[in-house]
Amino acid sequence: MVYFVGAGCGAADLITVRGMRLLSQAEVIVYAGSLVNPELLAYAKEGCEIYNSAKLTLEEVIAVMKRAQDGGKMLVRLHTGDASVYGAVREQMDELDRLGIPYESCPGVSACFGAAASLNLEYTLPGVSQSLIITRMEGKTKVPEKERIESLAVHQASMAIYLSTGMLEELSKRLIAGGYRKDTPAALVYKATWPEEEAYLCTVGTLYETAGEHGITKTALVLVGDVVTHQHYSRSRLYAPDFSTEFRDRRLT
Repeated sequence: MVYFVGAGCGAADLITVRGMRLLSQAEVIVYAGSLVNPELLAYAKEGCEIYNSAKLTLEEVIAVMKRAQDGGKMLVRLHTGDASVYGAVREQMDELDRLGIPYESCPGVSACFGAAASLNLEYTLPGVSQSLIITRMEGKTKVPEKERIESLAVHQASMAIYLSTGMLEELSKRLIAGGYRKDTPAALVYKATWPEEEAYLCTVGTLYETAGEHGITKTALVLVGDVVTHQHYSRSRLYAPDFSTEFRDRRLT
């Protein structure tokens, strides 16, 4: 059996209880060594086989999985954050389907939620934004034309932009071309929730300069939108005295 486990976004104690339990039971672990906090491997039991997928091809990862299955061993495939976001898991699952190897998924905390927690942000403030767009700039991996930054920026929603730290100057230009003001609040969060985390508030127009000032060139998340400064929002109707719910009657004053 193969378990795809989200490791969380950095801090070793942000893995789920289920994920930690699966790690402690695994006889084989294949982890994304380029991003997963190695402290998580301390949960592995003695004698567990451990492989760093940063040094492996897809075919080599699948070969490890097949050997584990043939040997009756439980394997955990440990991905950074939540594997459903830029985890490249579907291609692994398709190969496991082809080989008849069963698998399950265990969710994790993605970087955009770790970054929000670090900055005490709410992405969905009433009257400001009720949507969160998770996306990335085009790099070595192509992005569909309809999902270009300019097209998504038109919505003026909260945005969490992954894998784009090396292209911040171009990112700012595209966000502005799509409709964001140059002074739209933004944040640059380096290694969210890791001990070495750095977080800086800036604007869409100063993203590149902010990264340069602090020597940030990779492994950072870009947050964009007026929710970053949490101003000019409306209170939630859910807790308003004159709002009725299944659990609370409307209160007139």
